[in-house]
Amino acid sequence: MHFAIIAKVLGILLMLFSLTLTPPILVSLYYGEQAHISFLLAFAITFSTGLFTWLPVHNVQSDLSTRDGFLITSLFWTVLALFGALPFIIAHSTQLSVTDAVFESLSGLTTTGATVLTGLDYLPRSILFYRQQLQWLGGIGIIVIAVAILPMLGIGGMQLYRAETPGPVKDSKLTPRITETAKALFFMYVALTAACAFSYWLAGMPPFEAIAHSFSTVAIGGFSTHDLSMGYYDSAPILLVSSLFMVLSGINFALHFVAWQSRGISHYLTDPEFRFYLTMILIGIVITVSYLASTGIYPAEKSILYGIFELISILTTTGFAVVDFTLWPTFLPYLIFMFAFMGGCAGSTGGGLKMIRVVLIMKQGLREIHRLIHPNAVIPIKLGRKTISDRVVEAVWGFFAVYVVSFLVMLIALLGLELDFVSAFTAVGACLNNLGPGLGAVAAHYGDIGDAAKWILCFAMLLGRLEVFTLLVLFTPMFWKR
Repeated sequence: MHFAIIAKVLGILLMLFSLTLTPPILVSLYYGEQAHISFLLAFAITFSTGLFTWLPVHNVQSDLSTRDGFLITSLFWTVLALFGALPFIIAHSTQLSVTDAVFESLSGLTTTGATVLTGLDYLPRSILFYRQQLQWLGGIGIIVIAVAILPMLGIGGMQLYRAETPGPVKDSKLTPRITETAKALFFMYVALTAACAFSYWLAGMPPFEAIAHSFSTVAIGGFSTHDLSMGYYDSAPILLVSSLFMVLSGINFALHFVAWQSRGISHYLTDPEFRFYLTMILIGIVITVSYLASTGIYPAEKSILYGIFELISILTTTGFAVVDFTLWPTFLPYLIFMFAFMGGCAGSTGGGLKMIRVVLIMKQGLREIHRLIHPNAVIPIKLGRKTISDRVVEAVWGFFAVYVVSFLVMLIALLGLELDFVSAFTAVGACLNNLGPGLGAVAAHYGDIGDAAKWILCFAMLLGRLEVFTLLVLFTPMFWKR
């Protein structure tokens, strides 16, 4: 383990993160608020900590090993959440406890969208902007952005990229060099954010709120500048714009990159994961809209609009709300919530298991059924025309097994803290899948649950964001052996 290099990388990344506190300072000054003082103090603490971590080891030159990559990734998300919590602790308008501030910060960075804050309509705009910005930075993954810079500092970035990138296939690159890959991903992310902000503005959002909501939409985060979330606007065009960009952000960004390069969209339809993703969205919409319309809760046009928006919001693990879907009748809230376990596509900003894993789990299940009938048959698993190796299928099943065990352990822990079953089950599911809103006591916000439960859910958010293995590998004795 190269601890000097790890300290060097963490120092650099902390200094880089401190620079992201500049936009909220400018927002505070523009609107004549006093919140910029808290951001300036947080900037000073974060930058100086990064600087003093980097200085003693700044001359060290070495390549990162795979183990170093895992440790840096997990450490940085943890450290970043702690320093990201500083403005929430210092600002007079929030003055959150350490637990609540870290929860809010980590929820933003992991694009979970679970919040402990209420009264958002009365908070300073700089604080609101900062929350949205945390999600935007978390969506692309600060470490993926940083790999475009670290190679220039003599530090290899591929190990970080492998640890950060979601999905079962870790080595696929859009361009031959990892630096160019990071730049390509960042460019697509910025372009999609700009298009989303412009569309929100055209649909009727004020400029500040259009930018703020574009951050959380493309990041599939779900933070809003209003307690009523998207329901505040009561606007069909805004809901349709949001639905479109949530769907686009849940697609593998590699497909967007190819579309940009080739100036065509035919490759979307040939991608098995995208087809399954679209199929699940359509099935969910049909069930949701049909049930809402048949029960007469809303008029037909509202049933269509609300059904489409809420299904897409939950399935993609965004977590925006237009109405309180938890009050919908019988099975519908639970059905919609279960869609979030699938989440977005690999290589997107979505959470959940990822659609590609669900496809492979289903195909493996069907193969085992066929083997019962034909024990000696050789039955390959294919995605499109590509045969998937048994090693990848085994890795997916291993991921699923650890995911389920982790879920159950945290569920039992929350039940031991006297949360009711519905609240505990959906809180773990919402945080592990980086969704945000749950059911029961965590439907509106997480401010009413105990501190111990919040720390467990913080761990769940990290597990979900870091794809389970990246974090859990640190708890194995083998990882620390020479």
